[in-house]
Amino acid sequence: MTPRLSIVVPVLNEAARVAACLQALAALRRRGAEVIVVDGGSTDGTVESAQPLADHVLRARRGRACQMNAGAAQARAETLLFLHVDTQLPDDALQAIETALVDPRTHWGRFDVRIEGKPALLKAVSWLMNLRSRASAIATGDQAIFVRRRAFQHVGGFPDQPLMEDIELSVRMRKWSPPACLHQQVVTSGRRWERDGVWRTIALMWRLRWLYWTGTPPERLAQLYE
Repeated sequence: MTPRLSIVVPVLNEAARVAACLQALAALRRRGAEVIVVDGGSTDGTVESAQPLADHVLRARRGRACQMNAGAAQARAETLLFLHVDTQLPDDALQAIETALVDPRTHWGRFDVRIEGKPALLKAVSWLMNLRSRASAIATGDQAIFVRRRAFQHVGGFPDQPLMEDIELSVRMRKWSPPACLHQQVVTSGRRWERDGVWRTIALMWRLRWLYWTGTPPERLAQLYE
């Protein structure tokens, strides 16, 4: 039977988190979704933790874009969803995606995001991220991008670059259609925001976006991000 949805999860040294991520997807698997984990060369037991909890565990060259493209190539559903390991889907994700794609003119979409963490400012950051996404028709990986397989293949999938692959996919996809911006929320970890500070992280993200739009190579941006 063809799955209703293929969920692709790229991972790298996520042994401490991958089991919780995949356990949270168990209900979706029971309702007809398949889960594909794509490892980029982990050395900490990530693969072993993932294997009992996923339909497929693949290995690919390190790099989120490359890993997600590898997962998409193995996926069997007509709709693909790309999920970060520290992001959790809402319980009604499958129904919400199928409803959004009832209109044949809609080819992709994303969820609203809520950043989970102690700083109170993260609530405002989440709200602004969702607002900006609606205004720009640009989605980020934290928002759990979903896309029709045919459209994804037509635009060449994710570009093989070390950063901003989600932004570039959005630019390509919005030429096909505006995204379905779902109000249902995914919950993503605020670990980086807490570690580096909210204001510092905001400044870094805006700097990276500005440099990207002005032509700075993604390889240089990846160095700044790390």
